[in-house]
Amino acid sequence: MLKLLAHIGVVVCTIGGYMAMGGKLAVLNQPFELVIILGTAIMAFLIANSIPIVKHSIKDWLCIYKKPKYGKNEYLELLSMLYTVFRMARTKGWLALEQHIEDPKNSEIFQQFPNFYKEERAMTFFTDYLRIISLGSDNPYELEALMDEELDTITEERNHTAHAVQTMADALPALGIVAAVLGVIKTMASITEPPEVLGALIGGALVGTFLGVWLSYGWVGPMANAIKERNDAEMKYIHCIKVCTMAYLQGAAPQVAVEFGRKILLQETQPSFNEVEEATQAVSVPAA
Repeated sequence: MLKLLAHIGVVVCTIGGYMAMGGKLAVLNQPFELVIILGTAIMAFLIANSIPIVKHSIKDWLCIYKKPKYGKNEYLELLSMLYTVFRMARTKGWLALEQHIEDPKNSEIFQQFPNFYKEERAMTFFTDYLRIISLGSDNPYELEALMDEELDTITEERNHTAHAVQTMADALPALGIVAAVLGVIKTMASITEPPEVLGALIGGALVGTFLGVWLSYGWVGPMANAIKERNDAEMKYIHCIKVCTMAYLQGAAPQVAVEFGRKILLQETQPSFNEVEEATQAVSVPAA
């Protein structure tokens, strides 16, 4: 809701300020300038990016108007799930986890935590490393290096859309100049017209520069930043799994391991120590 109101504010502040200075709204009505700028930017965007990136860009753009994907409740559930898995590994051994690791979709453990259960990427990340550990590769330094490499790959992949939208934003001012130059060419072709006609033509040409800069810094650029900010915040979910897993692998008790993960969360999504303790004590470990 806040971002929608901010979009309206961009229009109101720009157009309202222009009209308050005595500007005539009709001069800004240059639909073909908008076609040149925005149409060319969209076509260039399609040329520069693959179909999956285009689809993800549209999806990410729509997501910035929604509430954050992960809040305090989702992280409480995640930490409770991690605690349950680590506690089961410690009390019953890695062999007891084998069926849950090999077939997570039918796991009694993961089905207790619906938000995590539907996060396919996070579940795959977690169960893959549990599988590696259960096979005997429990060197924490080697696993941490591998996890960091995978997290870097996931981050790079997720930020493709933000980079693509930002590139589009960077191109818009230059495309505005293109539209303005074309407007000047049109004006020069009408050089014999009276001053009032030439003035309107020159004003229309300058609208191209205005639109290019306005769309870039008032709309598309902020959207790219919002996409990146949301993606970075969502990466904390998988990063929390990594931190907790590494803490447990290095000998921390299950309760201490999840505390490591809690501490790296952003303040607005970080549950308190007591909330985590209550949530973890409320879960039950299934029979092996």
